[in-house]
Amino acid sequence: MLPFQSKAPLFEFKNQHGEKLHLSKFIGRKIIVLYFYPKDFTPGCTAQACSFRDEYEEFVEHGAEVIGISGDSDDSHAQFSSRFNLPFHLATDVDGSIRRMYDVPTGFLGVFFSRITYIIDLNGNIAWAYKSNLAPKSHVPEALKVIKSIVQSPVK
Repeated sequence: MLPFQSKAPLFEFKNQHGEKLHLSKFIGRKIIVLYFYPKDFTPGCTAQACSFRDEYEEFVEHGAEVIGISGDSDDSHAQFSSRFNLPFHLATDVDGSIRRMYDVPTGFLGVFFSRITYIIDLNGNIAWAYKSNLAPKSHVPEALKVIKSIVQSPVK
């Protein structure tokens, strides 16, 4: 995982709606919740995505934007997002370049990537990181706690 207070690597991505976005678009405007997950439609990843969906309004109320990243195709992301009514961005990382930037290791049998959530503060720094492959839903309440503490602290 990347060290705390290091600059978050910037990248361009295409979301599930085919829009090209750049992470820099959010820096300074939103706290970014960047969560890496193994694969669309798997039980753990679906539970995690739906947990982010269910708490999305609270993230927004605290000035955060959620971006999920996996190696799935644009088409898979579009279907996943539509089927589960996901209101946040899903980024396609088929070649694994974003994962490498964020030091997300391979997990189970070297096939799937680990499940890591990063919080990027308004200054574009890594404010927090959390890894739990076996408790996908735990990422959401943990991320919310951190975001609430960031919002209560003045931005430097």
